[in-house]
Amino acid sequence: MDTQKFADQIRYYTMRELDNLGFGHFGGSLSIVEVLAVLYGKVLNVSPERKDDPDRDYVVLSKGHAGPALYATLFLKGYFDEAFLFSLNQNGTNLPSHPDRIKTPGVDMTTGSLGQGISAATGIAKGNQLLGKENYTFAIVGDGELNEGQCWEAFQFAAHQKLDHLIVLIDDNKKQLDGYTTDICDPFDFVEKMQAFGFNSWRVDGGDVDAIEVALNQAKQMIDKPTAIVLDTVKGQGVPYFEELVDNHHIRPDEAGKAAIKEAIATLAEKIEVNQ
Repeated sequence: MDTQKFADQIRYYTMRELDNLGFGHFGGSLSIVEVLAVLYGKVLNVSPERKDDPDRDYVVLSKGHAGPALYATLFLKGYFDEAFLFSLNQNGTNLPSHPDRIKTPGVDMTTGSLGQGISAATGIAKGNQLLGKENYTFAIVGDGELNEGQCWEAFQFAAHQKLDHLIVLIDDNKKQLDGYTTDICDPFDFVEKMQAFGFNSWRVDGGDVDAIEVALNQAKQMIDKPTAIVLDTVKGQGVPYFEELVDNHHIRPDEAGKAAIKEAIATLAEKIEVNQ
């Protein structure tokens, strides 16, 4: 399947999940759609038939509040059915708002408390290194999440251990819960910081699936160092209403917002040629 079309499908089902629920983390879910499409469409050695294979690649969504985008991706790859997808955050669900590796097929690590996912991903990569395995661990982290000091402890450890099968994807969407990252705690230049911590690092357009694929394939060729790819994204990416909304982290839409969501879903449905 064309990777951009896969991204459109992920965005469509992410929007439908959250619309069905009535609230949620729209902004940060939408900004990782393209990287998820490339990972699950082009790069990862994973499948629902062998979801527990110890030799598979691992994905840790450290910014766990973006779970709805991961869930849409896993649904489209056949890990569970549509009824399961639309049970998001309902009473008794196995699809909580933040990923849970015990409850949800295809989830490799329980996340949500910011900073813990990247620490776990580093541990997974180190464990596989000790076992002499060649599989990769991919960690998706948020720019606001990198306010957490334990992220930098994990990065320092990863570089010291030469975890070249750890690939960190930084979703630089410029915003966090309380506002712009530069206003809350200015991260300065992520590429320079990651390089200073001993990583290979460069920046790519996080909305360009071809550029992301090239970057990921390049990262897999690196040796003796982990790699951090900084994804230049927009919070609410791909849905103009949410891109332009100032407070677009966790949203309970008003009537105008609900109408905009319905319009966005209809537009995406037309793009991916599904019947509403």
